[in-house]
Amino acid sequence: MTDETVNIEGAVCAPPLTHNEQIVMGHGAGGRMSHQLIQKAFVSVFQNTALNAGDDAALVEPGLRQKLSISTDAHVVSPLFFPGGDIGKLAVCGTVNDVAMLGAKPLYLTAGFILEEGLPMDTLKRVVESMRAAAEEAGVQIVAGDTKVVQKGKADGLYITTAGVGVVREDVNVSGANAKPGDVVILSGTIGDHGIAVLGARGELGFESSLQSDVAPLNHLIAAMLDAGPNIHVLRDPTRGGLATTLNEIAVQSNAGILLKEEAIPVHPEVNAACEMLGFDALYVANEGKLVAIVPQEDAEKVLAVMKSTKYGEGAVVIGEVVAEPKSRVLLKTVLGSTRVVDMLAGEMLPRIC
Repeated sequence: MTDETVNIEGAVCAPPLTHNEQIVMGHGAGGRMSHQLIQKAFVSVFQNTALNAGDDAALVEPGLRQKLSISTDAHVVSPLFFPGGDIGKLAVCGTVNDVAMLGAKPLYLTAGFILEEGLPMDTLKRVVESMRAAAEEAGVQIVAGDTKVVQKGKADGLYITTAGVGVVREDVNVSGANAKPGDVVILSGTIGDHGIAVLGARGELGFESSLQSDVAPLNHLIAAMLDAGPNIHVLRDPTRGGLATTLNEIAVQSNAGILLKEEAIPVHPEVNAACEMLGFDALYVANEGKLVAIVPQEDAEKVLAVMKSTKYGEGAVVIGEVVAEPKSRVLLKTVLGSTRVVDMLAGEMLPRIC
């Protein structure tokens, strides 16, 4: 499977226009423009080892005996409530998952709320109750926060920013830079459910859909996986920019290639239908309750078995492998037998969904 020589030279699509003077929607899509903004506006200014690593959370050693995983997220979504979740559940699960992706046990969250004048109090109560329930399921506490109110028209109802901290297990070393040739790539379930469910809630699909967002806390799944295989190399949740963008991030961090099998990647029939109708590629559609694990080949079978025994990993499958060449690229073996390059999302693909 890995002996085929793939020519990635030749004609390519023109890159999107750059926007250096003002923020545009593509800067928030999770693809190349987002990465460029983060690097130029934030990483180059804040400059520190933990931030420069490029993982979903920061690994810090504050002079304690244990390492900490720290992450922060800002959440904006329309509508505030969608099938399978809402902005409150999204905020808690998003930060819990990022903290857990370094092999940590999430412990505490903080939450900041931007409230638009005129937001119904019942709406806020529903969101906060949803956050409580999600935190309870994840086993974390929301221990601090802040609230600001802005004039009507200055926000889209409600924005939430969350930060989280967790303790990293002593027996693990998980990072996007750890993928090695020969490693197996495992996906925990179907892709694109969240993005398409939110579009459906907006009435933008053009047909009735029963699809639910996959938003969920994954920390208990990760703990079970690490119990089975503490030598897991990479864990990552493919949120904005989808599976394709996440795997490109890992390929660059690890200076390795990733070869996927298209036929192995699970996609819900309703997601497939929506993507075909709208001209989307499910590989780039957002998820909020799935993870990618890259594990040594000798551990893959037992890690996969443990995943399949859990609530949020029962649909887990092997979707590919890490290869030595081409470095920092992701390739897809299609169902037709050809091989194509899967690039990082360049700009804006979907309306904002997380």
